[in-house]
Amino acid sequence: MANIKSAKKRILTAQRNFERNVAFKSSIKTAVKKVLVLAQAKDKNQDAINAALSNAYKLCDKAVSKGILHKNTASRKKSRLTKAVNKLLA
Repeated sequence: MANIKSAKKRILTAQRNFERNVAFKSSIKTAVKKVLVLAQAKDKNQDAINAALSNAYKLCDKAVSKGILHKNTASRKKSRLTKAVNKLLA
């Protein structure tokens, strides 16, 4: 455990940021799963799929702007998601 006051503060800040980042990454995973579930459904509602896909894209881009994800990671996630949806809809 740290003895210096500023080091103790950094530990608390790092923990808070870690929890926030984990929650945000979890919301991205949930959005991706929602898109895939909608694309795999028997009655495919194109509007619902597009809305969910747009939301997943938005969350990825927001994570990049907040420094949670690297821009290439977000780009890869979006690309793979689009590829999977197109494959399921074909």
